[in-house]
Parts: sequence; structure tokens; C-alpha cells
Amino acid sequence: MTKEDIIKPENLVAKKPTLMNDNPMHYCPGCSHGVVHKLVAEVIEEMGLEDKAIGISPVGCAVFIYNYIDIDWQEAAHGRAPALATAIKRLCPDRLVFTYQGDGDLACIGTAETIHALNRGENITIIFINNAIYGMTGGQMAPTTLVGMKTSTSPYGRDVHLHGYPLKMADIAAQLEGTAYVTRQSVQSVPAIRKAKKAIRKAFENSMAGKGSNLVEIVSTCNSGWKMSPAKSNEWMVENMFPFYPLGDLKDK
Repeated sequence: MTKEDIIKPENLVAKKPTLMNDNPMHYCPGCSHGVVHKLVAEVIEEMGLEDKAIGISPVGCAVFIYNYIDIDWQEAAHGRAPALATAIKRLCPDRLVFTYQGDGDLACIGTAETIHALNRGENITIIFINNAIYGMTGGQMAPTTLVGMKTSTSPYGRDVHLHGYPLKMADIAAQLEGTAYVTRQSVQSVPAIRKAKKAIRKAFENSMAGKGSNLVEIVSTCNSGWKMSPAKSNEWMVENMFPFYPLGDLKDK
């Protein structure tokens, strides 16, 4: 088979979403962010919302999403993305407004903004990347770090008597009156990626239909912060994170 045969439309199996530009990805090999970026771009394109999508990227590894998806973006201060998304959606109710946040940003400094935006039922979607660590700033313990998990600031493992328990943000969100859809997914395999894409699309559809706020948590890896290979990170996530952060829909109003 020649190169020309491979690129024929009838032989095309997959392609880069047209909304993703040609900037080289800077993420560490094995990072989950790139996969989720692709899903977000595909869903926006398939929904025909290229000109109506507004993303909010705050601080941390998640902030660089604006380098890769060609839609309108607004950067927010650390943790404040849901508050900014609230303002944008209220001013422009016909737009698809979503945030893209890591666990340190969303579940630590942004806890109040996250919970209150979700509880008010703002017609936004929050995409939450949970890798149980601060990936960008040196691998510190995050609110989502598992009990016993070692980080640069918990070298002997998370101790509940010293550090408290991990925060299950999706479980909290599911109890709030304003949330329409709360789900926890992952992207470590092809079936998981397909489920995550469906979840993102459902959340976006709810946002556009005015059904309330939506939270899509993606349980993810940080192989550089975890000091593991990409393959080992996926194995560790399945064995350790999934039992504590079980996948599936937590709420579907």
C-alpha cells in the first residue's frame, strides 16, 4: 500500500480535529491532557459550535489548552475559572462556556468558586483533570492525593492525621441542587476514551439546553509527578485511583 492509498478518504480511520492547531504538544509523554484536549476539540466540532465556544483556562498544566484548540479563550486567576465562566455565560447565554481545570486549581484554591457555581446551577461545564498531584509546580500533595501516596510534600505518604482525607469533588457536586450531570471518567484505554467523549458531549449539550451545571471529572495520570513510566502510571491508576475514585455517572438529572 502506498502513502497515497493510506490518505484516501475511504481509508481514513482517524484524523486530527480541525480545531486543533499545529503547535507541538509540550506535555510529558503519557500525560492525559493531550487526549482530553482532542476529545474537547472533536465534540465542539461535531456539535458545530466552533464559533460559539468559549473556554476558560486558569493556572497549572491545564492552562496551556489555549495553545492547542482554536476557539475563544479567557485565562482566569488560580481557582477562579468557574466565577469567570459564570459571568461569561450570563452575558452571552447563547455560547458554550466551559472551564478546563486541574485538581490543585479546582479542589484547592478554587473550592469555593467550584462549589458555588455548581450549586447555583450555572449553565456551564467544568472539565476536571484529577491526577492526584500538583503536576506543574513540583509534584506536591493535592487535595485529591490518596492516603499513603508519596509526593514531594508528603514524602512518607499522605497521613490523614496530618493532612486530612482526599477530597471527592464529584461526589460533593452530585449532592448539589444545581448540578444536572456529574460523571467521572478516564482516558487510559480506547473504550474509556469513547466513554469520556460521550460524557463531555452530554455535558456540553446540557449547558446549551440550559439544564444546569455539569462536572466531568477525568481520573488521570501524571507519570512525571508520580515518578513512573506512562505504562506503569496507567497500571497504578487502575489499581489505586479507580477504587477510591470509581468511574461512572454520579448524577444525571
